[in-house]
Amino acid sequence: MDTEAVLAHGPAICVVDELAHTNAPGSPRPKRWQDVEWLLDHGIDVLTTMNVQHLESLNDQIWQISGVRVRETVPDWVVAQASEVVMVDLTPRALVHRLERGVVYPPEKAERALAHFFREPTLGALREMTLRQAAHVTEARQETAPASGRDRILIHVTADPSTAAVIRRGKRVADYNRAVCYAVYVRSSKEEHSPAAQAAIEKHLTFARNLSIETHTITGEDVPSTLVHFARQHRITQIFSPRPAQHRRLGGREDLVNRVVRLARDMQVTIVGNRGKLS
Repeated sequence: MDTEAVLAHGPAICVVDELAHTNAPGSPRPKRWQDVEWLLDHGIDVLTTMNVQHLESLNDQIWQISGVRVRETVPDWVVAQASEVVMVDLTPRALVHRLERGVVYPPEKAERALAHFFREPTLGALREMTLRQAAHVTEARQETAPASGRDRILIHVTADPSTAAVIRRGKRVADYNRAVCYAVYVRSSKEEHSPAAQAAIEKHLTFARNLSIETHTITGEDVPSTLVHFARQHRITQIFSPRPAQHRRLGGREDLVNRVVRLARDMQVTIVGNRGKLS
């Protein structure tokens, strides 16, 4: 999309398709939703479209349902800023019929789509998810009570790959409950991270920031007690932590998780692991 040309034309409103689209390398902004933000900042209203599978917080659920990891996503906070959200409903059978007629994709691409992501059971689950999401948006906009006194959520950030799923899960719960949400990494000299592990931690913190989660890096030699102390200081009601990989459970991360559970008996602790797709 030539965003500068749109600005030069100076419309009051423009239509931008595929909000989750990734722009071509070398573009001023990497994502289409960032182009939309740019237009909005310049006083141009935008009508745009996206599919439910492109909502960032649903990424893990989509993978479990379909077996496909959707790579192009839109942060939930971007959608939440829309002045109006309209759900366009279509039955799975009607969509399959459009694909079979070549209305959506060329024949060869349509055949691949029907054999993989666009199977009727997957489409049915996606439609159900869309209805729930629409109901959530409606309820959130009708809710006028202040967020103070509600749940306060802490997401424990580690180098473990499942941390990304924990961040999505915690953020989604926070959005549903209109809760304050923190992502916290505890740095300890007792834990020496490889460059790859440190890069993973930074990646997870950046991911949390991109979802508009307040991030903190705190220092403490005893990770569980430092984490729970932070939680008590910030009146946390729920802690979300990644489940360590099977081969790391004894004597390491599993001990850490168990200690967090023991120390935070006055809080709800949820351990989140990477799950495979549903059969």
